[in-house]
Amino acid sequence: MEADAPPEAERLGLGFGRTWESPGGLLDLLSVSAVVLDASGRIVFWSPQASETFGYTAEEALGRYAAPLLLSEEHRELAMTLFAGVMSTGEGWAGVFPIRHKDGDTRLVEFRNMRLLDDLGDVYALGIAVDQNTLHGVENKLALSEQLVSQAPVGIALLDTDLRYRLVNPALERINGVPAADHIGRRPRDIIPFPGVETVEFALRQVLTTGTPLIDQYLVSRTLADPDHDHAWSVSYYRIDGPGGRVIGAATSVVDVSERHRVAAEADRARRRLAVIADASARVGTTLDVERTAQELSQVAVPDLADVAAVDVLDAVMACRRSTGAPDRPEVFRALAIASAYPTDITAAADAVGEVATYGPDRLITQCVHTARPVVVPRIDQQALLRIARDPQSAAVFARAGVHSYLAVPLLAHNEVLGAFDLLRARNPDPFGEDDVVLARELAARAAVAIDNARWHQSVRNSAETLQRSLLPSRPPDLTGLTVASFYQPAQASSAVGGDWYDVIPLDGDKTALVVGDVMGNGIDAAATMGRLRTATRAYADLDLAPHEVLQHLDKITHGLEHYIATCLYAIYDPHRHQCRIANAGHLPPALIRHGRRPELLDLPTGAPLGVGGVRFRTVSFDLSPDDRLLLYTDGLVETRDQPIDERIDTLLDALDDQSPSLDAVCRQLLDAMGHPDDHDDVALLLAKAGPLASRPAPGGSPTGMTAGT
Repeated sequence: MEADAPPEAERLGLGFGRTWESPGGLLDLLSVSAVVLDASGRIVFWSPQASETFGYTAEEALGRYAAPLLLSEEHRELAMTLFAGVMSTGEGWAGVFPIRHKDGDTRLVEFRNMRLLDDLGDVYALGIAVDQNTLHGVENKLALSEQLVSQAPVGIALLDTDLRYRLVNPALERINGVPAADHIGRRPRDIIPFPGVETVEFALRQVLTTGTPLIDQYLVSRTLADPDHDHAWSVSYYRIDGPGGRVIGAATSVVDVSERHRVAAEADRARRRLAVIADASARVGTTLDVERTAQELSQVAVPDLADVAAVDVLDAVMACRRSTGAPDRPEVFRALAIASAYPTDITAAADAVGEVATYGPDRLITQCVHTARPVVVPRIDQQALLRIARDPQSAAVFARAGVHSYLAVPLLAHNEVLGAFDLLRARNPDPFGEDDVVLARELAARAAVAIDNARWHQSVRNSAETLQRSLLPSRPPDLTGLTVASFYQPAQASSAVGGDWYDVIPLDGDKTALVVGDVMGNGIDAAATMGRLRTATRAYADLDLAPHEVLQHLDKITHGLEHYIATCLYAIYDPHRHQCRIANAGHLPPALIRHGRRPELLDLPTGAPLGVGGVRFRTVSFDLSPDDRLLLYTDGLVETRDQPIDERIDTLLDALDDQSPSLDAVCRQLLDAMGHPDDHDDVALLLAKAGPLASRPAPGGSPTGMTAGT
């Protein structure tokens, strides 16, 4: 049965009726010996540690006189004098005295001698001894440890098992910005009131539990020494165990590695910049389309550079005019693209793509294009928001969305400001800095050249398309016995516009000439050549020439033009005979859709293209009965870069199998059916349908068959 422990024993942690835990500590390290002598100098008590210090066991030492056993002869007289002084006066003595070890060696031992008195009045002498070498070793270790801890440039702390500071060196005192004395008895959370301290305490508990050290743990946080800036720390945690295995607590060492962190962060930013630039090189400017290029630029900027990115181009630039650039004048911008890293109300509050807006000279985007220099607002306030957003309502949306930093860089190409590249940060907590400006300017410079090329190509395309459309017939004329639908679609690429044409020419005797052709070339020159050939074709058509004769005259004209050849189909339809005569100059054969039958290609002599010179053409005649249809088209309808022409022709004939009553609808269906992502050529269609017209065959006619002539 356990005895009740006295209150004082409980307070000191002394247990009654149970085994005490090993206290450990310095006494064990020093191996302190205890020896008791009676008044005559005989050994009456001998501790186990004394055996380690002097070499004798208790059985060998007890009952013997200490002087002859432990001292050399030359030291005995002095020892007896000191012993007599302690016994007679009761004053203790401390010092170093040489003793003779059992093995015969003489060793220096640190002594603390004092007189003892028992309850019977008997006097004894107590000697507490420690081997001097052992003592000096411990002293040296303690001194070295103290110097290492106090003078180390590394922050060091010792915490108990409750994670309360027990020791803090000056380096950690400076790191934390709290005096060492104010650490003692407090936990890390009380000293470092910033995010990240939870990680520190969790690591300390883990080390105390497992005993496994955590070395070089990376932590970014702030301390009271510098509460406004983040620092990077390399922190190590390890458990401290006493000699008896008792867990004393945990130690931590802290090294400020902010410079290493800065260099690593800079290297990481450089890698990110290179990655974004490489991404931009691959993704921006893939087409000669202004809007597409602007969208590619905005998309490549999020999320690595900004949360929201927009591209706004000066409206004058889109019209291929130079802006005045006067610093006191407003500017008209056209929003070309916007992209965000995540769904946000910011995009709805910004200028809509395609929208035109006028901004005064005090607006930041206007200042950017007027000065041709970046505009950076690291920290946005309410006044800055009103100079960024399109109106106060949009500024309020920006504020609610957390917009806190703004950057605008000019789009510069060939020393001309095209517009601005606008960037916003909301969720990204970092303000725009100098590195961001460098990256944004690099992206803007690459994109500006692509946008400039695209807008000029688009201008050339518009000019060529305008010229070509002006040279084509506006709408088919009223014809006798024939209904005609036509369609022209320019190529997707601006450089491919220009060469295709068609024409419908009324002739004497209710006849109609149907013409389709393709000048081999593109651009404005090809469109102009097409216009000349169309004019010449109309002139020769008025001479009532056979189709092959018209082509021969056109061949001579084309041969006189530099570097140009053209293909052409020329057909004359006689509604009274329901007969069509046609000649081919290197063009794809037309498709004949007889009423109620499968569409087919006409089998015509191919002929050479116009401009080759010296080639004879042939006229072929065939019937075109009421409700029969004839399709003339250019090669842009059926030719692609990755599909065989035979497959495309079969697709065309399948699409023509639909006997829709509307010729315009058939043309649209054909374009839908034959459409291809890589529409690199323009397309001209001419679809004619014979109508019911009572007539009698002219002499020598062949109303049902096909004949050929020269």
